[in-house]
Amino acid sequence: MKKLTLNQISKKIKEIKFPKFDFIVAIGKDGIMPASLLRHYLNLPVYVVWINYRNKENKPIRKKPILTKPINKKIKNLKNKKILLVDTVSRSGKTLEMAKRLLKGNKIKTFVIDGKADYSLYKFKECIEWPW
Repeated sequence: MKKLTLNQISKKIKEIKFPKFDFIVAIGKDGIMPASLLRHYLNLPVYVVWINYRNKENKPIRKKPILTKPINKKIKNLKNKKILLVDTVSRSGKTLEMAKRLLKGNKIKTFVIDGKADYSLYKFKECIEWPW
C-alpha cells in the first residue's frame, strides 16, 4: 500500500498550471479533502455532488454510480461555468462521467490524486493510504 502525506499532495498540486475556474465540485465523500486543498490553493468556492459507486475497499458495490443525496440547487442550474471536478481516485472513470452528466452545459475539467483525469497527481497501481 502506498502512503502519501498532505505535504506530498500539496506540493504536487502547486506544480500544476491550472486555468481559471469559476468553482470546484467535489465528489462526496472522498473528493472533499482534495477539493479543500485545491480550494486553498485556487481560492475558489467548493460544492459537493454526492455520488457513490465503490466501498471502502475500492470495490464496486453497484453496477453503476448513483446519486446518494439530491444535487445542490446552486449547481444544478448553472450553465457555461468553468468547473474543476474533484475526486481522490478514478479507475474506471464511471463516477466522474456521471458527475459530468449532472453538470452538463458547463466546461468541466477533472482532477484526481490517483488515476485517470485531466489532472492527475499520480498513477499508482497499488492502493493508497490517505493522510486524512
